[in-house]
Amino acid sequence: MDENSVKRAKNAPVVILVHPTLSENIGAAARAMMNFGLSEMRLVEPKGDWPNQKAINTASGAERILEEAKIYNTTQDAVSDLQRLYATTARARDMEKPVLAPRELARKLHSNSANREKSGILFGRESKGLNNDDVASSDAIIMVPVNPEHRSINLAQAVLIIGYEWFQATAPKRLDEVTRKGGQAASHRELIGFFDHLETELDDCGFLYPPEKRPRMVRNIRNIFTRADLSDQEVKTLRGIVAGLSRPRYR
Repeated sequence: MDENSVKRAKNAPVVILVHPTLSENIGAAARAMMNFGLSEMRLVEPKGDWPNQKAINTASGAERILEEAKIYNTTQDAVSDLQRLYATTARARDMEKPVLAPRELARKLHSNSANREKSGILFGRESKGLNNDDVASSDAIIMVPVNPEHRSINLAQAVLIIGYEWFQATAPKRLDEVTRKGGQAASHRELIGFFDHLETELDDCGFLYPPEKRPRMVRNIRNIFTRADLSDQEVKTLRGIVAGLSRPRYR
């Protein structure tokens, strides 16, 4: 486990699903949690038998979260050990509460962790959301900015959105670092070696002509390749291409 993974696991908030009715949504929520480094799920009176195969099927590799999920009879029991609590809702409530978007919540969660405060996020049942008593016990309301003509968000989607914002706030790997698959950015020395090789061959074939235009042509060519953010392996491949094209052709 890398340093960022350890940090995420240590700081992660608890996900509390209150009276969830569809096992598939519980499984999909576990899958979303696993995607973004959340590991602790608590369930308040889930409908039907628990655990069940429908939840496991939709968890898609996140079965461990379901296996370790704790069951509670009341919301109060589920949150009794938490210092900070946030309630998700899609509708306005008749109460004075701070309202945070998921990105603001993510910053708050990390601030709480820095103060050694354990946080939890409440998600209500699919059909009705949280009741007012659960919302009243929270420190703030969480609302996802959506199209006002259609505010309904699936339970697992809500978990995913909030998990994504929390994960981003932990500075995960940049996407280009992930997609390089073990490679690394080409060094300045490697790029200059490639440029010298390419320009030598372009001189030999007469491409960099006339002489008075050569400096500008060279700059333009170099700009093309520096914008590409080449990896060390890509530079080696390009040098191989230049070498191949410069060999004599026999027909």
